[in-house]
Amino acid sequence: MTKWSPNSWREKPIKQVPAYPDLAALKATEAQLATFPPLVFAGEARKLKKQLAAVAAGEAFLLQGGDCAESFAEHGADNIRDFFRVFLQMSVVLTFAGAQPVVKVGRVAGQFAKPRSSDNETKG
Repeated sequence: MTKWSPNSWREKPIKQVPAYPDLAALKATEAQLATFPPLVFAGEARKLKKQLAAVAAGEAFLLQGGDCAESFAEHGADNIRDFFRVFLQMSVVLTFAGAQPVVKVGRVAGQFAKPRSSDNETKG
C-alpha cells in the first residue's frame, strides 16, 4: 500500500484536468490555497466514518442531498441557507418517523469540483 501524504495525489495519473497555460499562476494559487484552513477537519471525517458504520449496521438513516448541477450565477448565500433549512427540516421529520439518528451529508458546490472531459466549454 502506498503511503499517503498531502502531495501523494500528484504521483497519480491525471485523466481529466484542464491544461494550465500559466504554471506560475497555478503554483501561486496552490500556495495561497495551502494557507487556508481545511474545508473538512480530520475529526469530522473520523466522526462521519463512525456514523456511516452505524448506517451500514441499520442503526441510523443516511440523508444525502444537494444540487446535481449549480451555476456560479445561481449559487450564493441565499441558496445555501435555503438548502440547509429544507435539509434540516427533512432530517427532523426522518428522525421522528424513523425513531433513529439521521446522518446528514450535504452536497454544496459539488458541481465546481467535478472533472471535465474537455479543457474548454463554449456556450451560446
